[in-house]
Amino acid sequence: MNANNNCPFCLKNNGLKEPIIFEDDLWYFASMNEESVSNAGMAITKRHVKTPFEINKKEWLRLHELLPKFKGLLDIDKPQGYNIGWNVHETGGQHVSHAHMHIVARYNDEPLAGKGIRYAFKDKTNARKSI
Repeated sequence: MNANNNCPFCLKNNGLKEPIIFEDDLWYFASMNEESVSNAGMAITKRHVKTPFEINKKEWLRLHELLPKFKGLLDIDKPQGYNIGWNVHETGGQHVSHAHMHIVARYNDEPLAGKGIRYAFKDKTNARKSI
C-alpha cells in the first residue's frame, strides 16, 4: 500500500484520532465525532490517494458494496436523514490530503435540519467576490 509518512489517515502512521469501527483490505470506516456532530463517520481508502478522482475501479466497486454497511453503523439511534460527501482540495474544504468520504447522520431536532450540502450554495453570503 502506498503511504505518505505525514498523513494521519495512512494507518501505518498511527495518526488517526478517531476509532476505526470497520476495516477490510481496501477501506476502513472511522467514527467522526465533532462538537456539533455526534453520529458520523468517514470511509477512508487504505491506499494513499489524495482525492476521490484517484480512486480505482476496484476501490469504487468495494465502496459501493460497503456503503449500506457504513450506513448501518450509523443507524443505531435512528437518524431521519444523512449527508454523504467528499471535500476535495483545500478550497473545497479538504484538510487531510487523503481521500475520505463523510457520512453524517441527521436528525429532525437539529437546528439546521433540512439544510443539506446545497446550503452553502444557496447562502448569498457565500457568493464569490471575483465575479
